[in-house]
Amino acid sequence: MFDVNEIVANAMSVMRTRVNTLASNIANAETTRTAEGGPYKRRDVVQVAQAVEGNFGSVLDEVSLSKPSVAAIVEDQTPPRQVYQPGHPDANPEGYVSYPNINIVESMTDLMSASKQYEANITVIKTFQNFARRAIDIISG
Repeated sequence: MFDVNEIVANAMSVMRTRVNTLASNIANAETTRTAEGGPYKRRDVVQVAQAVEGNFGSVLDEVSLSKPSVAAIVEDQTPPRQVYQPGHPDANPEGYVSYPNINIVESMTDLMSASKQYEANITVIKTFQNFARRAIDIISG
């Protein structure tokens, strides 16, 4: 029972991190100058699955649970997108401005997906709580 809560809580935390990272990417899609120098670099969340101790594997063969977690948030290392804008204050001597490699449509789609996954986890929690209440009602007669 507690395995499910732990897994869903981790999943919600990972989705919250994804949403925040994607929102930051979208907000900085046109940022040509950062404190580090150069344009903003897109950030991506690296997710991994970690085995849950004490799961169903001890009761049923070949059944195990994993919980998602964030392994890292990495910066995109691809070269920035070059746009010819000779009047821009950040233009190089040839008149090109370096912009982050952020595709707004792709980022918005990923943001909607992460948001829906977060909502799905809320539904799992509600369903599991309802299931637990009904199980207690059955046991208590």
